[in-house]
Formats: sequence, C-alpha cells, structure tokens
Amino acid sequence: MMLAVNIKEARSKLGQLLRQVEHGQNILLTRRGKEVACLVPPQKTGRLPSLKEFRQTIAAPKQGLSSAVLAAREEERC
Repeated sequence: MMLAVNIKEARSKLGQLLRQVEHGQNILLTRRGKEVACLVPPQKTGRLPSLKEFRQTIAAPKQGLSSAVLAAREEERC
C-alpha cells in the first residue's frame, strides 16, 4: 500500500518521509487531491558487467578494418 501525503504536509515532514522511503515505503505526493509525484527508493543494481569479458565477446574481422568498411559499403549498394 502506498502512503499518500499532500505537498504542504510533505514539506514539514520531509525528513521523516525520506526515512520511510529508505526503508522501502513508496510515498505518493498530492496537490489538491491530484497525484503530483512519487517518492520511491532507488533500485539496487549490481556491479556493472566486466569490460574485459565484453571485449572478449567481440570478434574482430579477419580482414583489415578499411577492407571490412569497403566491403560493407559495397554490400549496401547491391
């Protein structure tokens, strides 16, 4: 369940609301009964994938780069 708080109340209780968000609570901010914004905790992300492993997945062309570019251009013309 999401807690709904009006903007005026949110201003006076911002610290308390942020502590609740830190503990996983979602808080809906409203103005005159209409939804304005939502305070949500950040998504926890893992470590970024290894750049070294990514590089190993890239296969270099057997021919030189300029030859590969020229061949690709020629293929597009056909």
